[in-house]
Amino acid sequence: MHFFPWGFWLLCVAASSARGDSGSKAKSCTEVRQFYATKGFSLHGVPQAEISGEHLRICPQGYTCCTSEMEENFAKKSQSEFEDMMTEASRSAQVTLTSQYKNFDGYFQDLLNKSEKALYDTFPSMYGELYSQNVKLFKDLFSELRRYYRGSNINLEEALNEFWTRLLERLFKLMNPQYHITDEYLDCMVKHSEQHKPFGEVPRDLKLKATRAFIAVRSYVQGLSVGSDVVKKVSQVSLSHECTRAIMKLVYCPYCRGMSSVKPCNNYCHNVMKGCLANQADLDTEWRNLIDSMLLVADRFDGPSNVDTVIGTIHTRIAEAISNMQENRESITAKVFQGCGNPRISTKASSGEDKKRRGKAVTNDRSLGLGLEKLVSDAKGKLRDIKDYWVALPSTICNEKITSSSVNEDKCWNGMAKGRYLPEVMGDGLANQINNPEVEVDITKPDMTIRQQIMQLKIMTNRLRNAYNGNDVDFQDASDDISGSGSGDGCPDEVCGKRLSKNPSTRQPEVHAIPNQSGRGVKGASSKFLPSSLLIFLSVAVMATHYLRR
Repeated sequence: MHFFPWGFWLLCVAASSARGDSGSKAKSCTEVRQFYATKGFSLHGVPQAEISGEHLRICPQGYTCCTSEMEENFAKKSQSEFEDMMTEASRSAQVTLTSQYKNFDGYFQDLLNKSEKALYDTFPSMYGELYSQNVKLFKDLFSELRRYYRGSNINLEEALNEFWTRLLERLFKLMNPQYHITDEYLDCMVKHSEQHKPFGEVPRDLKLKATRAFIAVRSYVQGLSVGSDVVKKVSQVSLSHECTRAIMKLVYCPYCRGMSSVKPCNNYCHNVMKGCLANQADLDTEWRNLIDSMLLVADRFDGPSNVDTVIGTIHTRIAEAISNMQENRESITAKVFQGCGNPRISTKASSGEDKKRRGKAVTNDRSLGLGLEKLVSDAKGKLRDIKDYWVALPSTICNEKITSSSVNEDKCWNGMAKGRYLPEVMGDGLANQINNPEVEVDITKPDMTIRQQIMQLKIMTNRLRNAYNGNDVDFQDASDDISGSGSGDGCPDEVCGKRLSKNPSTRQPEVHAIPNQSGRGVKGASSKFLPSSLLIFLSVAVMATHYLRR
């Protein structure tokens, strides 16, 4: 009989330990009820005091203030709140990119519009009939330039060559009205124009500078547009089921455990976000490449191909070319006659000499470059600010409003109780989440929407790099250039091989071994009661032995 008191004592200890840290009296759920109501939920069925938590599927199964319905409602609420946080986080990047797009697009189009208007305002008085009979030719040029800038599939060099060819034909006819000049004769004249250079060096010089300038500005504003579009589309990617559970556990399980004033540990929050935003972090490399390429192209706005000078003075260069041909009319005509023969005299010859006017190159005395210089300087600073946008998202979301400060590392919610969070913080990107202790991440299944956006960034970066070198590459060519680059799904073979060796169907959700954390072991639902069960088993074994000895 002397063994019985000891066994009875063990049973009492087991019973008290099974109760956990809640004490002999159930804790009140008043604070949880108030909080639950502020979230817009009905208090019907909400416990007044703690109840046993075997029914919980996400939160630890200790004594709790949450029913199954409350846990489900909290999970849905955490999902919508996280999506709102992602939208808010993406808004700053989108605002930066869209505002820069509007600023640069407006500036470039304004430059082109002012140059076109200056031509229409000054050419009638300068060239009279020469202008009035060829208004459409000038309008077509600016229309082609505008279409190219807006993204149409136009060969800019060919468009400029066509303009100079048509202008040469019209001018030659107007300057030689006494001759009957056929289309065949004009073809011959155009063939010799490269040798005669009737417009001087203007066509070649303008083609070189205008092509570089338009390629640069077009690719730059497209880069801003693509960047904004990528941020928008990625922000709309839905959460995985595992991520929703992890966020619920992070944010609302402390309330279910009656710890309404305890915030999540900062590192705990980071691991949840690293897992939930693993695919987004894989955008980082190509995003940085895009920003770097845009910064390089912005440098092209100044220098020999100064955008302000080139685009803003197109009308001036055209006037310069016309004046050059007028001043060298006799020698140019003689060279053409020598190469193509003398055209026959026209029976409808008009006395156009009296109406002929000589124009001078239009000068532009406004200060150029100051506005663009300020735009570029401002844009560079803002682009650098969002360069690490994707890998900074976990820190952006795990701010002081959400998580506990570093001085309270021992008094924060670690996913199981109030205490220090011991697991190390995972790296960025999908491949680094293979051992994430908080979120079940299948690194062999990257999000396809995000992979498509990574490809869009690669294509745009390729286009920008070509633009920096003065080369125009359309999107199809850019796609061809980077196909087969091996980027795939962003999962290295050696890592994917490890992951594939596990059978996902045999793994239970929310059960993760936590390295280097004594006392927590495996985060299973029943881990809280393992010590109590062991004591009960030992007590029964002792009493059984005593009985047999009798």
